Amino acid sequence: MIVCQCRVVTDRDVDAALADGARTVGAVCRSTGAAQDCGTCIFSVKALVQQHHELECAHLRADGAAS
Repeated sequence: MIVCQCRVVTDRDVDAALADGARTVGAVCRSTGAAQDCGTCIFSVKALVQQHHELECAHLRADGAAS
């Protein structure tokens, strides 16, 4: 899905930025170009980053429980 219409940034681009080490909304925006023009997409980017962090925490809790 397209997250940023201005720069044609997709959710996959955001996922790739997160996989490459971006950990904040600002880092994702710098990496992908999202939210650099009109800024309307910032809420979508923020939601994707938050979702990523929640999934990451869930995986860490699951891994810790298996130890």
